[in-house]
Amino acid sequence: MEGLINLFSLNYKIFSIAGQGISLVEFISVVLGLICVFLAGRNNKNNFWFGYIYNIFLCILFAQMHLYSVMLLQPISFAINAFGHWRWSHPKKEEESSKGDKSLKVSNLSLFALLTHTIVFAIATLIWYFVLKNLGVNWFKGIFEVDPSPLLDSAMLMLTLMALYLSAEKKWECWIVWIFVNIFNMVLYIKNGLIFMPIVSFIYLVNGIWALYSWYLSYKKEQ
Repeated sequence: MEGLINLFSLNYKIFSIAGQGISLVEFISVVLGLICVFLAGRNNKNNFWFGYIYNIFLCILFAQMHLYSVMLLQPISFAINAFGHWRWSHPKKEEESSKGDKSLKVSNLSLFALLTHTIVFAIATLIWYFVLKNLGVNWFKGIFEVDPSPLLDSAMLMLTLMALYLSAEKKWECWIVWIFVNIFNMVLYIKNGLIFMPIVSFIYLVNGIWALYSWYLSYKKEQ
């Protein structure tokens, strides 16, 4: 058991990039994430199955990095993925895609919904930033490690939750949010000394730009 735990720790490196060792758990997370976003960008419902396993590995990875905000995000992401899996497969009659495969069609956000999501994001980010800034410093000192990037961590958490929810509802604007998430991720990973993950986030970014265009075309076809 101890050997298995060591195998999936950040200290166990399977190869290096630019002198930065890549752990097994980080590598598996990357592979699962790439498959998941590739399928999601192509409107394929199978992306959710890879997404479930991806959440589990990310939870392990971020726990080892002491990035508690994104670690706690993974169980929530798992639940939103399950909701999205159901939504994509069980649309209401007026929400069905014109393809006739009983799948949820791509739609868009109303102006009111867009403003509401933006306001909620800003408020939630500030609240969670306050929590992370005090966690391990003024609260539960000695129990939790100090979060190295509380503001970026908070913003990424709230952006990711928004992107996940919009993806579950199959709103084409979700890919705009994912683009910002990946930019934040690249900064966060670089600040924490990771080399491999920023490269992968860049690949996610490119996929997100392509998916944004693809989903928007699908939305226009449904009008």
